[in-house]
Amino acid sequence: MLVVHVHVRVKPGCVAAFQAATLANARASVQEPGIARFDIVQQADDPTRFVLVEAYRTPAAPAAHKETAHYAAWRDTVAPMMAEPRTSVKFASVFPDDAACRARCPQRAAPRLPSA
Repeated sequence: MLVVHVHVRVKPGCVAAFQAATLANARASVQEPGIARFDIVQQADDPTRFVLVEAYRTPAAPAAHKETAHYAAWRDTVAPMMAEPRTSVKFASVFPDDAACRARCPQRAAPRLPSA
């Protein structure tokens, strides 16, 4: 699996709106056949910083994800919220593999964010 960490820093007044938009995108994203996981994590000591952890089943899945309506809506909604351009780092998953992820995450529960 390809795992992408997308690093995001939002403007201080945009945290709640960013969370809401990103949660909507994540909920739709986990329904895509090419996405094994879509996690949203918020930095404990700086609530304006997030990492989106996107696990893709195939090399083509990231491009397919970027063609979806929910991704386009998210991208356009959060663009003015960014304090700086988002960056990403790509990883090859060592463990779990796709089969283990499917066994542990039966039809992917919808992600939830803690209250800010």
